[in-house]
Amino acid sequence: MKVFDEQHDMFRATVRSFVEKEVMPHVEAWETAGRMPKAIFRRMGELGFLGLEYDERYGGAGADVMMTAVLHEECARSRSGSFAMAVGVHCDMASPHLYWTGSEALKETYLPAICRGEKLTAIAVTEPGGGSDVAAIRTRAVRDGNHYVINGAKMFITNGAMADLYFLAARVESGSDDRRHRGISMFLVERETPGFGVSRTLDKMGMRASDTAELSFQDMRVPAENLLGREGVGFYEVMRVFQRERLVAGLHAFAMADRALEDTIAYVRERQAFGGPLSDKQAVRHKLAEMATDIEAGRWLTYAAWQKYAAGEDAVREVSMVKLFTAEMVNRVAYGCVQLHGGYGYMREYPVERFARDARLMTIGGGTSEIMKDIIAKAIVR
Repeated sequence: MKVFDEQHDMFRATVRSFVEKEVMPHVEAWETAGRMPKAIFRRMGELGFLGLEYDERYGGAGADVMMTAVLHEECARSRSGSFAMAVGVHCDMASPHLYWTGSEALKETYLPAICRGEKLTAIAVTEPGGGSDVAAIRTRAVRDGNHYVINGAKMFITNGAMADLYFLAARVESGSDDRRHRGISMFLVERETPGFGVSRTLDKMGMRASDTAELSFQDMRVPAENLLGREGVGFYEVMRVFQRERLVAGLHAFAMADRALEDTIAYVRERQAFGGPLSDKQAVRHKLAEMATDIEAGRWLTYAAWQKYAAGEDAVREVSMVKLFTAEMVNRVAYGCVQLHGGYGYMREYPVERFARDARLMTIGGGTSEIMKDIIAKAIVR
């Protein structure tokens, strides 16, 4: 089945060249620093990689969703889950809130800079005590004349320490226990807004080059015109964007796994043991076959869900299956690749060690595997 056309293939070659020449040589330095330079986003903006599906009048490319899929696959092949995730957040987890629900004035003001990579974005939904329970949001927004006064905190925010624009979920109504999803709104917040603060950057197991932060808001006054969409329906917008996030996560998972498998095959071909290369051993060959099959299953499950989503059909069940399967799959592949590297797989000088640490987040971020199972079960058990 053909998923990509000639234009997609040409774009893939361009992105792959950029990743190999301008990203991969710097991954180790970014890992050590705990963040990547914002200049990489400006470079991607120059190349036309950001805002692919946004209208050209805002600086986008007016491309289709499969062009977006190509971008995220190639970013994930960089051997840096951090880079792929930072780009994914900017392009498909944060800025869609503005493109889909922002006023024309807000879009004209901010989208061109987002597409040029001059304004980095973050999505601020998760809270210290909330996790996957979006309806449990406690950050509060109170209308005061032409502003909303916001107080609260957010946790685990990707791009949190570096971003210029934040898409923030806050509660405008208290909501009863059985209607907790009501009364949540989305706001566009500039970093320079008085009362906004980065409480701390977080020291993580993996994805170490992607800065992750805890944010705080103390009597932060946000202009009322920065409300995105209608007041009180932000929960549904978060869920809508979650579908994009989970599809992107599927792309990241199988593309990361595919690159790690390539690295592992190269290693076992060269590694000599018991009178020959490891690749000649049946146990090794069978493990490679298992991992390759796992990756292909994830790839085509993801492509099928992307196409259903692109057609405007209800794809919540399929998207949740993608997130569940690929997240678990990439961790199985990570285990197998490290195992086949032996002691060297445990050493940081080999990319597979970083891959294993980065992959671990996939079953947690964007909705845990347990949450995905619950969503799927609700869809199939009626």
